[in-house]
Amino acid sequence: MSTDTVNAAGIRPLPTARRKSWPAGWMEPLRQGLIYPALGIGGLLAVWWYGGWIIANNDDLYAFADFAPGPTFAALYQMVASGAVWDPIASSLSRVGFGLLWAILIGVPLGIGIGYWAVARQITHVPFQFLRMISPLAWMPIAVLAFATWDAAIIFLIAVAAVWPITYATAHGVQKIDPLWFKVARNLGADSPQMLRRIVLPAVSQDIFAGIRLAVGVAWIVLVPAEYLGVTSGLGYAINDARDTLEYDKLAAIVLVIGMIGYLLDAVCVKLIKRTSWRQAD
Repeated sequence: MSTDTVNAAGIRPLPTARRKSWPAGWMEPLRQGLIYPALGIGGLLAVWWYGGWIIANNDDLYAFADFAPGPTFAALYQMVASGAVWDPIASSLSRVGFGLLWAILIGVPLGIGIGYWAVARQITHVPFQFLRMISPLAWMPIAVLAFATWDAAIIFLIAVAAVWPITYATAHGVQKIDPLWFKVARNLGADSPQMLRRIVLPAVSQDIFAGIRLAVGVAWIVLVPAEYLGVTSGLGYAINDARDTLEYDKLAAIVLVIGMIGYLLDAVCVKLIKRTSWRQAD
């Protein structure tokens, strides 16, 4: 028996169109992915524009009016179009890459050692905390004397800055490993290299990459003043050169480039944390 209804004239009414229902909370990813970042960038640009307007209308500061967004973006477009920005980026990324490589090669084994052995942790605590609190740039005179090239000195300064976040993040990860895992591995006949490969490294992978993420931020900050040394390439050198030639629009454009590359490097580290960790990242 049909359940369709008819009206008084015996005519069955046309079916009404069903309204498409959206899942609850569907707007939240859009807000977090597009709307909120757009609002943040818009607010930053508004503050920047207002600061540039104040400088341009002040007779004492008018010489620095090229720091405003308009001249900065024009200089950035010119640098990208002419290719003048790519060599400094390549030089800086190369130095940061080698510095981080040395920091990882030193920091990960060191962190595993002081995280696994309590005696090693107690012996190294005071000297490591002492060294960690010294500004990496304070080692600049020693680096210049100890290394034959300026590039090697800069790489040393970056490695000194980046090694501590990696070391302590790795040690913290090792200390969180359940001791029962090691007991089970020994009962199954695992030797030290197998426990390192099968238990320690997978368990602390998220902590290692979190430390690398922090190290990238520190290294990228140290890079610019480190490149004020005798090198003739890199983003730090480009900023120093623009300052000396009073090209403030170019200087601000290089600052934008530094910020954008730093943001991209941090985003890559976040992706690596999510893809390589066995634990669910937040």
